[in-house]
Amino acid sequence: MTTLNGMVTVVTGASRGIGRGIALGLGEAGATVYITGRSTESAPGDLPGTVNRTAAEVTAAGGHGIAVACDHRDDDAVASLFDRIHAEQGRLDVLINNAQASPPQPVLWSGKPFWQLPTHLWDDLVDIGLRSHFIASARAVPIMLNSGRGLIINIASHYATTGKTPGDDSIAPYSVAKAGLHRLTSDMATDLAGTGITVVEVWPPLTRTEGVLAAAEMFGGLTGAREPILTGRVLAALIAAPDWPQRHGQALALKPLAGELGVPWPS
Repeated sequence: MTTLNGMVTVVTGASRGIGRGIALGLGEAGATVYITGRSTESAPGDLPGTVNRTAAEVTAAGGHGIAVACDHRDDDAVASLFDRIHAEQGRLDVLINNAQASPPQPVLWSGKPFWQLPTHLWDDLVDIGLRSHFIASARAVPIMLNSGRGLIINIASHYATTGKTPGDDSIAPYSVAKAGLHRLTSDMATDLAGTGITVVEVWPPLTRTEGVLAAAEMFGGLTGAREPILTGRVLAALIAAPDWPQRHGQALALKPLAGELGVPWPS
């Protein structure tokens, strides 16, 4: 069994979707998980899921879930999050940057050319899907430096390297955000060399998130889609493995990573 007992972790954007699955995977392994997001019991979003619900599920799974309402557009709120973690725990072992303000799947995969897109899609996908990762990492690193060790995982996509291609249904702001995150991971790795802090990016497969399920017909059925907790279990195994510093700066597709770590992949 993967064991993360005593580890202090943060998963951003974990009220639902892949973030929730990651938090549950870490919770199964016994980690303390700070769960951030804008959706709360008092102010839920359009899709199912809140930070409070995810935190309760993490605790029920065997970890310690701590819900924190946090809008990752608000730099002061992000600073307060990490100040709280430092005050309560005295350390931070793992930051998983997952927050993203994604539009509905039919918009995200509309294939519309960039000049036909509303400006707010750039703001949503780049500000939250890229800038927020930079801000959270900048706040996390000083805490990790106190311990001389830490791990930052950026949840990215194969679009980080391939980009938008002819006939592709993605939209440019999504592709640009993922490409920027790929470069951010690489540049962070250079800055963090020799500090004891490792940074990697991970590419999950098509996942049965609430948004994907609501638009299943777009994907021609979801027989190949995976449950969100699979990403969480693979990341828990990565965190528990002794060799993650050797992966510094790498982009890791989830399925090969699962094979390397001995995490069963559903057929």
